[in-house]
Amino acid sequence: MSKQVLIDYIQFKPIGSLNESSGDKYGIPGGYVVQGVLQRAGAKNQNGRVYPRHILERECKKYEHEFISQHRALGELDHPDSQVVNLNNVSHNILKIWWDGDDVKGAVQILGTPSGNILKELFKAGITLGISSRGLGSVKELRNEGTVEVQEDFELICWDFVSNPSTQGAYMNPTSMHESVNKTQTTSKYTRTNDIITSILCDDGKCRI
Repeated sequence: MSKQVLIDYIQFKPIGSLNESSGDKYGIPGGYVVQGVLQRAGAKNQNGRVYPRHILERECKKYEHEFISQHRALGELDHPDSQVVNLNNVSHNILKIWWDGDDVKGAVQILGTPSGNILKELFKAGITLGISSRGLGSVKELRNEGTVEVQEDFELICWDFVSNPSTQGAYMNPTSMHESVNKTQTTSKYTRTNDIITSILCDDGKCRI
């Protein structure tokens, strides 16, 4: 089986209020830190994939050792189809991960980069966002129709923030999901997001796009 880039989403709910003192307990005076669920083991996500717990445990330990402990557990705002993290689009750094049942939870520092500033303003405006894992590996189809299982060759690359999560319960602000969401509501949501991004990029009257 050949490896492919595996991208999976989950709604990310921030714990507590987002303010400049939220990073104090992580040794980041004046920094912004959010906490929430990053990944879920053993449950079928909206992409039809299941991540066995022992594989996620192995990759989380590796990620802690190779990235978090070296303060370089970086992620991007929105998903590139790439096996590397693009520093031009970095928005956050993961400070800590831990298990809570079958959920992998994390504390995430929002950086003062252009993408990080956009991410911060979206959170402050109450925009619902998702967290998305990016990895490399193969999958195997199970007997359950439309379900595939991630295999032993899986390698975790990073977690990115996105607007369209695919794993249930991985938003930072959980909302009930209905398949009958009308177009007016959807358009309004993305228009609001676009307005926030535009205001950040064009705050001096000159757009830097």
